[in-house]
Amino acid sequence: MEEMTGWAASAAGGGLFGVIGSLVGRVAGYFETRQRQAHERARWGHETELLQLRHQARIEESEAERALADTSGSWAGLTASIEADAAIGESYLWVNAVRGLTRPALTLLLWLIAGGIWLGATEADRAAITDTATFAATAATLWWFGDRGARRGTGR
Repeated sequence: MEEMTGWAASAAGGGLFGVIGSLVGRVAGYFETRQRQAHERARWGHETELLQLRHQARIEESEAERALADTSGSWAGLTASIEADAAIGESYLWVNAVRGLTRPALTLLLWLIAGGIWLGATEADRAAITDTATFAATAATLWWFGDRGARRGTGR
């Protein structure tokens, strides 16, 4: 009987330790799974952040390319205007005088119009018109007189 009791105790003890070992394995597996999932969430968050940074970089690159294209177009327009003005050449003295006075007269007129609009506008309307009128008057001034520097070889 002692042999039987020893055998039963061994079987029960082994079974008990087997069940405990299985439970410990399951609990450890649960924590491993949680840790793996946390790692995957962190990795996905990192990948999402990288994608957002790449997207932002593409947006900034596109804006820079657009600004470069705008600037290049502006310079091309100014160059074409200067070349067209230079291609006209000399004419009668009165024609040259009218041509020479056109730019200053138009610029002065544009500034007077901008000032008149601003003075005649209400407080609420001034904010809306000020930027546009100032832009137009400043652009005209710089565009029309920007190429009036001393020219080499002409003595002007």
